[in-house]
Amino acid sequence: MKNKLVIATAMGAALALSLAAPLSASAHVTVSPNTASAGSYALLNVKVPNESATAVTTKLELSLPTDTPLSSVSYVPVAGWTAELVRTTLPTPVKVGENTITEAVTKVIWTAETGFEVSAGQLQVFPLSIGPVPSVGSLTFPADQFYSDGTIVSWNESGSGAEHPAPVLYVNDAPAADHHGNDSADDGVSAAGQTGVDVLARGFGIAGLVIGAIGVTIAAVALRRKAS
Repeated sequence: MKNKLVIATAMGAALALSLAAPLSASAHVTVSPNTASAGSYALLNVKVPNESATAVTTKLELSLPTDTPLSSVSYVPVAGWTAELVRTTLPTPVKVGENTITEAVTKVIWTAETGFEVSAGQLQVFPLSIGPVPSVGSLTFPADQFYSDGTIVSWNESGSGAEHPAPVLYVNDAPAADHHGNDSADDGVSAAGQTGVDVLARGFGIAGLVIGAIGVTIAAVALRRKAS
């Protein structure tokens, strides 16, 4: 019985160490690519990871700028999700090129159908076409992520080290160090930081497996000695 307990304890330690680091890393709602040229029409991928271990993501509301409105906004249909473009009258008419815009799409809402929600460990991507991109430093797209347990996470913060940073598209400004929204796996974490997290996670995982293997080996030897 004692030897079985040693084996169980060793394997439990290995599992805990191998999972601890990966679970501690968090992902953010981002847009990819996170850069675009002024005057262009950009196809963005709005990346939405699920950060809850007990609830699923059921809806995302992405707000678009009203001070520099986009005259063209369209979405690519995503299986299992409905999309709604919310148009509103602008507080003040805005001139875009030769046109004066009095209303624009100010929000895009994606809602999951039953069975298509984003579960733990999953990532949903929503393609969105916008343009022409205004000649500004950057565009910020605050987002509200809705979970099945009633929780709403607002990605609307700015500044270095923000816990819930808003998705940002950089136009004339250089991308911030903590807003890498390209095709890297960080979804808002710097590439170097993500590499460090990955290395640390792998290190803990390997250490856990080694400890577990040692524990199992010791227990096995003890069992053989007892049997002989």
